[in-house]
Amino acid sequence: MLQRCSLARRGSLVALLATLISSAALADTLSVEDIHVRAVPPVSTTTAAFMVLHNDGETERSLIGASTPGAEAAELHNHVNVDGVMQMRQVESIPVPAGERVHLAPGGYHLMLIDLATPLHEGDKIELTLEFDGGDTRTLDVPVRRIEAMGH
Repeated sequence: MLQRCSLARRGSLVALLATLISSAALADTLSVEDIHVRAVPPVSTTTAAFMVLHNDGETERSLIGASTPGAEAAELHNHVNVDGVMQMRQVESIPVPAGERVHLAPGGYHLMLIDLATPLHEGDKIELTLEFDGGDTRTLDVPVRRIEAMGH
């Protein structure tokens, strides 16, 4: 015996499929390039992750969070000028405009890794999960690099 879906149930299924398809399409528009974590001295309990986020889509996207088993917390930050003094501030999200690239770099947007589980050395890798609006996540094995001082 063949059972029929009610019209309401079919509508719900169509809506669910549309949401899943559009989420997959949105996920395909984002790419993460040149991601790395800064190597720090063994006594340091914090470090930063840097990367380039590229949005190849037609709508703005946002990085809304991150996590890693290698640190107690991962926070989105930015540097802002307050009365002539640069200060680091936590932000709720990092917008990635349609068709553009956003650089997470020293002196601007970046990802802080706080209370490191173990010291990170140049050449190590750390697992990092990036969370984007719309429920998208990317888990990456991120290399730890030594950052050269500017001009060297």
